[in-house]
Amino acid sequence: MAHELPFERPLAELKTKIEELKKFGIETQIDFSDEIARLEERYVKLEEELYGNLDAAQKMQIARHPQRPTTLDYIQAIFTDFIEFHGDRLVGDDLAVVGGIARLNGVPVTVVGHQKGKDTKDNIARNFGSPHPEGLRKALRLMRQAEKFGRPVITFVDTKGAYPGTTAEERGVSESIARNLLVMAGLRVPIVCVIIGEGGSGGALALAVGNRVLMLEHSIYSVISPEGAASILFKDASKATETAIAMKITAQDMHQFGTIDEIIPEPRGGAHRDPAAQAAAVKEAVWRHLQELLSYSAEQLVEDRYRKFRGMGRIAFAHPVAEPT
Repeated sequence: MAHELPFERPLAELKTKIEELKKFGIETQIDFSDEIARLEERYVKLEEELYGNLDAAQKMQIARHPQRPTTLDYIQAIFTDFIEFHGDRLVGDDLAVVGGIARLNGVPVTVVGHQKGKDTKDNIARNFGSPHPEGLRKALRLMRQAEKFGRPVITFVDTKGAYPGTTAEERGVSESIARNLLVMAGLRVPIVCVIIGEGGSGGALALAVGNRVLMLEHSIYSVISPEGAASILFKDASKATETAIAMKITAQDMHQFGTIDEIIPEPRGGAHRDPAAQAAAVKEAVWRHLQELLSYSAEQLVEDRYRKFRGMGRIAFAHPVAEPT
């Protein structure tokens, strides 16, 4: 198993043992078929047990897998006639955010998303998927253009958060996030958002104010990274594993809270195991929701989005609170 995660090592070791036994059998002309069959059966059971009981920390590792499909992977697999646009018309371009126009089953749409790199050089160029203000403003420019021409907006979310450096602060990163939230809330076209990996903090939310918010099975969504939360709470980033579990950051948690509308299943082991199948599942879910939203009027779309986010964070009391006397 290439790029196996720490919790996958028992699987990787067992698979290596099976392959070595097969190779040894061929070299020595000895029949190990019974032993190989037993090991393969054991492998299947171990795989089912492992991936059927993933905790938040393990899902976080899958969400960050270096081979996990990125926004551009999904764009190439799901859409046709994609034309990428660059720049925010104010400062410059930011490769941590990609976007442009395309067709989904023949319907013109605007597609925007965070983009992580495929290797170290690419990650440095794309700032590891953490957008600068100009990246978020590029996304905003494209979404405003979509509204002007009546195109639905599809966003892909995959970032640890907006870049927190001095240069980003100097160019107004907080304002760019807030501006995106404000404008997306009032866009008069359908918006479907898909969290494909990490959904971290305001940098993620700046592309996630949609009529429908979908989330891949092993993605995560949180107000701060587990490492950041552990650093604040315990002064120790190494406690991120325990913190991730306590933070309730998984797709299952988000669906239970009503933060997202649907969980898109992943192939066993994660989206990177079968990118084509994952892209097909994402396409089906996005198209299904988009077809419903296309029947809404502009006013209904804005009201639907408002009610969705206004309803989050409500509290209820198990017992009536006595009025003060």
